[in-house]
Amino acid sequence: MSETTAAREELGERAAALDAADPLAAQRKLFVLDDGVYLDGNSLGALPVHVPARVQDVLTRQWGELRIRSWGESGWWTAPERIGDRIAPLVGAAAGQIVVSDSTSVNVFKALVAATRLAGEGRDEILVDATTFPTDGYIAASAARLTGHRIVPVDPAGVPGALGDRTAAVLLNQVDFLTGRLYDLPALTAAVHAAGAIAVWDLCHSAGALPVGLDEHGVDLAVGCTYKYLNGGPGSPAYLYVAERHQAAFDSPLPGWNSHADPFGMTPDYTPADGSARGRVGTPDIVSMLTLEAALDVWDGVSVDAVRAKSLALTDFFLECVEAYVPAGRVTSATPAVHAERGSQIALRCAGAESVMGRLIARGVVGDLRPPDVLRFGFTPLYVGFADVERAARVLAEVLEETRRD
Repeated sequence: MSETTAAREELGERAAALDAADPLAAQRKLFVLDDGVYLDGNSLGALPVHVPARVQDVLTRQWGELRIRSWGESGWWTAPERIGDRIAPLVGAAAGQIVVSDSTSVNVFKALVAATRLAGEGRDEILVDATTFPTDGYIAASAARLTGHRIVPVDPAGVPGALGDRTAAVLLNQVDFLTGRLYDLPALTAAVHAAGAIAVWDLCHSAGALPVGLDEHGVDLAVGCTYKYLNGGPGSPAYLYVAERHQAAFDSPLPGWNSHADPFGMTPDYTPADGSARGRVGTPDIVSMLTLEAALDVWDGVSVDAVRAKSLALTDFFLECVEAYVPAGRVTSATPAVHAERGSQIALRCAGAESVMGRLIARGVVGDLRPPDVLRFGFTPLYVGFADVERAARVLAEVLEETRRD
């Protein structure tokens, strides 16, 4: 038996044992999956099995039969806050602080402009993660132009040294979208507060994958999407967290009738609603929102700590399998090996990445490509197993061998 064959047998046996002992293994059957390996849940989560029937009810009964009555009888009007309270435990927040509405981009704008207003006079700088997802940077730059602030791009690790008495707000990603690096939310939030500024966090690549602790760590404002690890569906509405201590002073740059204290009064003057409802703007996207609400059922009884433990085990095992199967030098990990610095994805730099990912997908291993050279693999612990991980690494090695021969 060759060394490679022995390694495959040993890793395959370990994968089977790990799957057999996995406390989250039963969650897998709650999702629509095929015979492939789906490692792109950090872009779009898989469909929960029960969601289509729930959406059918929204369409045929709630909309088709009840029509306008559903705003009250089906709970449409209260959905943004109700679903926000469903998300709250997943990001470490008490009820009444999260509203589901709009897109992540719109919520970044709302949060960042409101943060500059909360910071008060004399502070004219907004620090922005220099490696951020591009839209966050675009929105921050626009918010700065509108509010008369100056943008200061900074690597998250350099935030403490860049803070000063001119800093109004800091916009950071808890997990970097490209590399999967996890940043120290507690320490960075504390540093922002020590400088008298407002901390705004983007949770798109962390919510549903690891503990966040918004309340515990004193985060001021946060935003996130729901179509990745929360499995809410393509384009599902995002959410906005406003810490309770800031709600009375939260001044949204997008006041709309839905966030008015008396929305049906139709008065020309704007009076903001109390609580998280201040984060609403216009009429919510009910079909998409109720799809998300149904999808969140898969979290019933699930511990985020258990999800984090499995996430780290999956990514550790993937890196081990890649090291065992892939010839040295063919790929290098851009994701930190240290657990405290790793989210729930692995980014591998690879020559010819576009061709490699295309071949992987053709062979049933679905990740994604970030040009020019990053193969990105997301590990969603609710439905990814250790046998999936071993297979993905093995197929990657086979594809790299094919490309070497071509």
